[in-house]
Amino acid sequence: MAKPNPTKGARTNAALILNEVVVQQRSLNTALAQYLPHVDEKDRGFCQQLCYSSLRHYPTLQFIVHQLIKKPFKAKDKDIEQLLILGILQLRFLNTPDHAAISETVDASKKLKKVWAGGLLNACLRNYLRQQEQIEQKLLANDPANYGHPSWLLSQYQQDWPESWQDITNANNKQPPMMLRVNQQKVSREAYLQQLKSEQIAASIIEATDQGILLDQPCDVYKLPGFEEGWVSVQDGSAQLATTILNITPGQRVLDACAAPGGKTCHILETSPENDVTAIDISSDRLLQIQQNTDRLGLHATLVAADAADTNHWWNGQAFDRILIDAPCTGSGVIRRHPDIKLLRHPEDIDTLASKQQALLDNLWPLLKADGLMVYTTCSAFKKENEQQIEAFLQRHPDAEEVKLSSTPATARPFGYQRLPGDDVMDGFYYACLRRK
Repeated sequence: MAKPNPTKGARTNAALILNEVVVQQRSLNTALAQYLPHVDEKDRGFCQQLCYSSLRHYPTLQFIVHQLIKKPFKAKDKDIEQLLILGILQLRFLNTPDHAAISETVDASKKLKKVWAGGLLNACLRNYLRQQEQIEQKLLANDPANYGHPSWLLSQYQQDWPESWQDITNANNKQPPMMLRVNQQKVSREAYLQQLKSEQIAASIIEATDQGILLDQPCDVYKLPGFEEGWVSVQDGSAQLATTILNITPGQRVLDACAAPGGKTCHILETSPENDVTAIDISSDRLLQIQQNTDRLGLHATLVAADAADTNHWWNGQAFDRILIDAPCTGSGVIRRHPDIKLLRHPEDIDTLASKQQALLDNLWPLLKADGLMVYTTCSAFKKENEQQIEAFLQRHPDAEEVKLSSTPATARPFGYQRLPGDDVMDGFYYACLRRK
């Protein structure tokens, strides 16, 4: 593993970060956390843009690379392949001037101490410019490359959503907007919009939500008025709807299973801060994120590090009025926010995750009071994790019934409600509300 180095610049560090994701199969967030602090502050934004954009379009860029090289790169030279990916990204997607994209990519190879690669990179990038028209024709004939998704992922979207898969893939390939959730315990949404206006931050309300705001342009959270004082949090509108569907009232015991990083836990507490809220996550490190969020917002929850499905190890026998299961899933509805999913997920993950989801549903159901509500959500667009999961659950549990929602800004399915990526510019998300008879 190459070490981060501030003298290497944005492109070189971006190539090293890409190598961590593509070759080592580490998450982009993990790789960024390791490398970005060592990148010169003025280069960090560009380095991040290179990483997110290249992963967003990786299947397309990789296809182009394969048209330009005669034989695959050796394992020890995969960092040079990532530099070539970044060079093509700049030429095809970022509108970087040709001479700058080529010369900076060649220069980056020297910073990797691989001077020999400069000639190869220069030749490949110039060949791309010469052959661009022919390569684009080949792209059109290759669906995974043309739509920028690995073949298994594209096939799954096509199978589940034959009328909408192109809209889904288009949404996945776009940069996501930045959305906020206003802390109603501190300030009203209308008052906060005025605060943003006074800071020349253009924004509008997200009609589908109670407390959501859409920024015209993403910005540093520390430039948001009152962020450190807990007035506002960053959260997509689709995720905000989960708490609304829970329909929490004062005095209820609430369980948030799989709670990290705590956005929904905090939203639950903002809705009703006096409620007894237990937040569980299997990762003690990720529980720290919940603690940091509740501290900033001035809220309190009981935090438990445990496998929520293994109730014998953490449950004290007191039933809950409300249970939220934001289940681990493929993330196939939020690829625009996590483009590394295209490279880190595999087709067999669907069945593995569906088994975990089933265990959470079955094992947490007995913890719900009679007439209590369980809300099951995922950030997936796959039916096996969503409506098929809930259909099977209802067949196994005769004491469960689905609550049909009178108003929810998502499309009603035979079981539950689905938002697809890009619906009203929000993330892809699934919701099912279940009542214990």
